[in-house]
Amino acid sequence: MGLSNPQTIADPRRRKILGGLDLKGGTGIEIGALCRPIVTRDDGEIIYVDHTSTDVLKVKYARDPNVDVNKIVNVDAVWGANTLSEAVSGRKVDYIVASHVIEHVPDLVTWLQELHSVLKPAGQVRLIIPDKRFTFDYLREESRMADILTAFVHRARVPQPHSIIDFALGASEVSAADAWDRVLPPDHLKHHYKFTDALALSRDVIANGTYHDVHCWTFTPRSFSRIMRSLVHHELVGFSCESFHDTERNTLEFFVTLKATDDREAAEVSWKTMEARASDAVPGKPFWRLRRALGW
Repeated sequence: MGLSNPQTIADPRRRKILGGLDLKGGTGIEIGALCRPIVTRDDGEIIYVDHTSTDVLKVKYARDPNVDVNKIVNVDAVWGANTLSEAVSGRKVDYIVASHVIEHVPDLVTWLQELHSVLKPAGQVRLIIPDKRFTFDYLREESRMADILTAFVHRARVPQPHSIIDFALGASEVSAADAWDRVLPPDHLKHHYKFTDALALSRDVIANGTYHDVHCWTFTPRSFSRIMRSLVHHELVGFSCESFHDTERNTLEFFVTLKATDDREAAEVSWKTMEARASDAVPGKPFWRLRRALGW
């Protein structure tokens, strides 16, 4: 796949996720574009994939003030109980883009495996991932490998009770700017759900198999790199870290490029390198204030 000049992409956020991709000469998939696609049809050949059809999405988000239903993209392929390869009729693509999607997937390992299955050799996955330290996941712990593997063993197609309970108990109103400036007292944060809601939602999943759209997983750049290195080491996924943009001040997301590879040792090194590069500074601590003073 050829490269484009990143400078031809004016928007800094789009440049981070799309820089270096040959949008005109390649074929891509964007997952969960909704009404704000990162890659448009004018950019190049793109396959929009979502968990349901355009018509159903318009009904689902009809009353959501954050979604312009008139701008929801025309979904080309529905990826639900089927595999991604089945959804796109066995096509192979040069790249996949997913913004704020990976944290929602019920089974992280199978999701990554299915992305890999539709990529051409050395194809790339471009991800924008929320950093839990600056979102409504602020109070939640980083996702544990035990929970990720449990979802994988179950081949979960809906968020599992443990994910829903953890989300409902921790999701709170958090300003990214406030989270960057200081440690936020847990008792001062307004929770999105009640304790009883966490139990009710999880019981609904067990009894009815209902899909509740939650953040199943929480990441920081460092925790994500550690998880990926472990999954690569145990031969569950075949991706290296091709590039990485750390979470910038007063923002709440980081950018990672995954590259399909069979070189497990090199892939492990790449994820270890990302972990070393990523900041683990904590808001409110002296080093964090030093970073801010230096404009890092």
